[in-house]
Amino acid sequence: MEVLGVATRLGLTSFGGPIAHLGYFHAEYVTRRRWLDEQTYADLVALCQFLPGPASSQVGIAVGILRAGLLGGLMAWLGFTLPSALVLVAFAYGLQTLGGTEAGWLHGLKVVAVAVVAQAVWGMAQNLTPDRPRVTLAVLAAVATLAWPTGLGQVCIIVAAGFLYHRLTLTGIQSPPASPQHTPTQMHVPISRALAVGAWVLFIGLLLGLPLLRYLAPSQALAVFDSFFRVGSLVFGGGHVVLPLIQAEVVPPGWITNEQFTAGYGAAQAVPGPLFTFAAYLGAVMRPWPNGWVGAALALGAIFLPSFLLIVGGLPLWNRLRVQAGFQVMLRGINAAVVGLLLAALYRPVWTSAIHAPGDFALGLVDFLLLAFWKCPPWLVVVLSALGSTVLGRL
Repeated sequence: MEVLGVATRLGLTSFGGPIAHLGYFHAEYVTRRRWLDEQTYADLVALCQFLPGPASSQVGIAVGILRAGLLGGLMAWLGFTLPSALVLVAFAYGLQTLGGTEAGWLHGLKVVAVAVVAQAVWGMAQNLTPDRPRVTLAVLAAVATLAWPTGLGQVCIIVAAGFLYHRLTLTGIQSPPASPQHTPTQMHVPISRALAVGAWVLFIGLLLGLPLLRYLAPSQALAVFDSFFRVGSLVFGGGHVVLPLIQAEVVPPGWITNEQFTAGYGAAQAVPGPLFTFAAYLGAVMRPWPNGWVGAALALGAIFLPSFLLIVGGLPLWNRLRVQAGFQVMLRGINAAVVGLLLAALYRPVWTSAIHAPGDFALGLVDFLLLAFWKCPPWLVVVLSALGSTVLGRL
C-alpha cells in the first residue's frame, strides 16, 4: 500500500511528459524517500531507455518491483496510470472537466516541468558526471540528441557513450575512479530466472502470435488487443513518439474518426501521468464494440503489457551485468549520456514548450527555488505554478 500511495500522488501531480516524470521520480524515490541511490536510479533509467515502450512508466514499475516485488510493480503502475486514464475515459463520455490546451493553468504545469527537469539534471550531474571526461560525454550526448531527436537515436547515443568511455579507460586517457562509492552494489531483484525467461517468451510469443491469431480467428476485441500491444512493443522513446503509430492503427480501420483522435490528444495534454493513457480514451470512444469501460481497459492493458514483460525479463539480466567490472566502466559512460539526454530534453521539448516570455522564466525560477532550495513537495509547487500562471495570464 505504501508503493500505491506514493505512485498515486505522483500520478496526480506529474505533469510535463516523460522526461519531467523522471524528474518527479528522482525527487520522490531518490531524494525524499531514498528507496534508491543515484547510481541505481540512473541504471534503471538507462535500462528503460534501451527498451521499447514508455520509459517513465517502466522506471516506475521497476522501482515498485525493487521495493515490494511484482505486486509492488503492479501497484506502482496502477497508482501512476489510473488517475489520468480515468479522467480521459470521463472525457470520452462527454464530461467537460478539462479546459482548453492553451489555458493559463495548463501553461503553469508546463513551466513547473522546466524546474523539475532542471533539478533532476542538476542532482544527477553532480553524482554521475564528477570529472571532465564524463562532463564532456554528457554535453556531447546532449548535442547529439538535439541533432538526432528520435528513440533510435537515443539508444545509439547511450550505447556509443558506454563503449567510448570504456575505450578511454582501456587506453589510460581516463582512469577508473578509485573510490568504492562509484561501484554499484547488487540489487535485490525479487524475480527468478524462470520467471524472467517466461516473460521474454510470453512477450515474443504475443508479438508474433497475435497477428496470426487475429488472421485465423477474426475478432474486434482481438484486433484491438493486437494493435495496442504491438504499439507498446515497438515504439522507442515513448511519449509523443507513440501518437503517429496509434493513429495508424485506429483511424484508417474506421474505429475512430480523426476529429475524435485530435480531441483526445488535446485532452491528454491536460492530465498528469503517462501519455500512453491516451489508449484508455481511444478504447472508450472506438466503434464497434469493445468500447466504453471495457474498450478502455482492453486498450490500456494491451499497450502497457509489453512494458511489464520487458521489465520483468530485463531486470535480472541488467542486475547481473551492472556489477561486472567491464560493464561498470561502460555504465559510467552510459549514465553520463543519460544526464546528457535529460539536458537536451530540458531544452526541447520542456523549455521550448513552456518559456515564451519573461514572466514564464520568472515563474520557472521561483519553481526551481521552491523545489531545489526550500525543498517544497512537488505537488505543492505544481499547484502554486498553475495559480501563478493563471495570475500572469490575466495581467
